[in-house]
Amino acid sequence: MSDCTRTVDDIKTFLQCWKGYDSQQTASFYDVWAKTYEEDSEKINYRAPNLVVDFLNANYPTSNRGDVQVLDVACGSGLVAKLMLELGFKHFVGVDGSKNMLDLATATGYYKDLRLAVLGTEPLPAESGTYDVVVIVGALRHEHIPVSIIRELCQAAKPGGYVCMSRVDPNSELGDKYKECMEKELRLMEEEGLWSCVTNEEMKNYMIDVSNKQEDKFLVGTMYLYRKSLK
Repeated sequence: MSDCTRTVDDIKTFLQCWKGYDSQQTASFYDVWAKTYEEDSEKINYRAPNLVVDFLNANYPTSNRGDVQVLDVACGSGLVAKLMLELGFKHFVGVDGSKNMLDLATATGYYKDLRLAVLGTEPLPAESGTYDVVVIVGALRHEHIPVSIIRELCQAAKPGGYVCMSRVDPNSELGDKYKECMEKELRLMEEEGLWSCVTNEEMKNYMIDVSNKQEDKFLVGTMYLYRKSLK
């Protein structure tokens, strides 16, 4: 049973615990957090799923969405799939590193398959060239998943398929380094002809900055949409 008495300050204190974690430690942390994840996410105004799905909706074709195959990477409890269902998408495969989060996703009934993998230490468990849309929300940051996963996201997409990503930009040296490395990789993949950028957009008020004592301080980030080359 979740603890509805937790305050924003309680959640901030709890979330400080994962600083400096690697991918495996972060997955274990989410196993613990799963119990109160959705309630906590609401309290800290975690808006990334809404912002990214709105961004995708504005830039993705409206026709035949019911046939689209979606790979939801770092799917968590299923927040992204829930919003995409409302827009006509129906077919989801989810991947996450936390078994307890996958249990929450299973209970939604949104996914035809759910796969456990700690990305960065294990390969992305997805067939190459299979998905019309690959989406990853909230996990591209230094405590979660290394930049190297981006090539695996592209590989999973069909030729002509889309990869939709968000990156949170914490105000820290590690956050700045991650952003620099990620944008370098995105440019390199374009130069290699793997994909092209459809659009990108700043993501404002991503969530409350849990490292800041003031409740009205929010993190920002960037959303990206790429289309895989037809070759």
